[in-house]
Amino acid sequence: MVAVVASLAGTVELLPGLGVMDAGRTAPTVGIEAADDPLGTPLTPPAGDGTHQFAQLQDDGVTPIAYDPCRPVHYVVRPDNAPVGGDLLIADAVAQVSAVTGLQFVDDGATDEAPTDQRDPYQPDRYGDRWAPVLVTWDTVAEQPDLAADVAGLAGSLAVSSGEAPGVYVTGLVELDAAQFTEILSRPGGQAVARAIVLHEFAHLVGLDHVDDPTQLMYPTTSAVLDFAAGDLTGLSRLGAGACVPTL
Repeated sequence: MVAVVASLAGTVELLPGLGVMDAGRTAPTVGIEAADDPLGTPLTPPAGDGTHQFAQLQDDGVTPIAYDPCRPVHYVVRPDNAPVGGDLLIADAVAQVSAVTGLQFVDDGATDEAPTDQRDPYQPDRYGDRWAPVLVTWDTVAEQPDLAADVAGLAGSLAVSSGEAPGVYVTGLVELDAAQFTEILSRPGGQAVARAIVLHEFAHLVGLDHVDDPTQLMYPTTSAVLDFAAGDLTGLSRLGAGACVPTL
C-alpha cells in the first residue's frame, strides 16, 4: 500500500459532438445506461468526520470529481497471475466500496486486456459502445515496474468533462502486485492485510487520495488499520453523492 499512484488521474475535455456516432469518434453515444436518479444511497458519514482527501476536484476547488451515481460502474478482471483467493479479495473490496458510496458495480467477468498507463477509455471493438470498464489486473514487476520495492498496488480513474457539465470518472485501472500478494497471503494474519490493501486501492479508484493520518486506511503505508476509518468513510460517502451527467 506504499506510494500508491493514480495511474489514470487526469481530466479529458470532450469536444462538442463527440457522443454522436461517427467512424473516428473517441467516446460512446451519450447517455449509455444513464438513469433518472442515483442507483444507490451513500452511507451516512460517521460523527467526527476524520481526515480525507480527494484525488481531483471540480473547477470550484471544493467538490470532488466522482463517478456518475446514476450509472453502474462496470469492471473486468484479468485473471492472469492471480493469487489463490484473489477473486474474493476483489469481490469484497467492490462490495465494501459500493456499500459506503452507494455506487453500483457490475462484474463483466474476465478479460485478456493488458494494463497500460495510456489505456484508451473507449474501446468499442473490445467492449462495445460504452466507456471501457474499470480494468483490474494482477501484475508482475516486468509488466509494471512501478510495482517494485514496497509498492503493492496502483489505482486511479480518468475523468471526462463536456461543456458546462461537471467532470465525472468514466473508467479506471487497479493494478495489484501478484507476487507481493502471494507472499502477504502466506503470512499469519495476511488475509486481513491483503484485504486492507485492496480496499485502499479501490478507494483510490473511486476518488480518494492519501492522507497524512495513520489512523485512516488511506494513509500511504500499511499499518494496524485494516478497514475504512471515519475519514475514509466520510470521503467515500461524498464521492457517492456526485453529479449525474447524462450528457456523457
